[in-house]
Amino acid sequence: MEKFKGRVWILGDDIDTDIIIPTEYLALKTVNDMAPYAFSPLRPELAGQIKEGDIIVAGKNFGCGSSREQAPEVIKALGIRAIIAKSYARIFFRNSINNGLLLIENPDLHDEIKEGDEIEVNVGEAIFANGKKYPISSLPENLLDILNAGGLVKAMRRLNGLED
Repeated sequence: MEKFKGRVWILGDDIDTDIIIPTEYLALKTVNDMAPYAFSPLRPELAGQIKEGDIIVAGKNFGCGSSREQAPEVIKALGIRAIIAKSYARIFFRNSINNGLLLIENPDLHDEIKEGDEIEVNVGEAIFANGKKYPISSLPENLLDILNAGGLVKAMRRLNGLED
């Protein structure tokens, strides 16, 4: 099972796709061009502070709003390793998996850590933060295959012998 550590960024409840990437930036050519504007309605400085391998910890209903696929793509382009939230909007959850972004549900972590803490994630087993263990459920094997491949398109290419 995969293990990783990362620095935490805390976000609240009901972070919608318009907060993740506002509509006016969707016209930019690439997701990398959009990334500096991620979360700008809420915290304009945040995108510039996130480093490769960081982790977002959020409240309930993360990714609500529209079904825009750019939302998880922008988060991934920022270098976020995973999002841990109390709950997710269903379309955002599937768009994230399809784009190779790991999402983990946990009801307690958000309320018990602070921004800047470093946590360890053992995928499918537990999160370790400030000396406490937070059990997490494992994802189904087919979703892990998609995540491990880096997204649905890459997983299907691999499955069909089109990629090594």
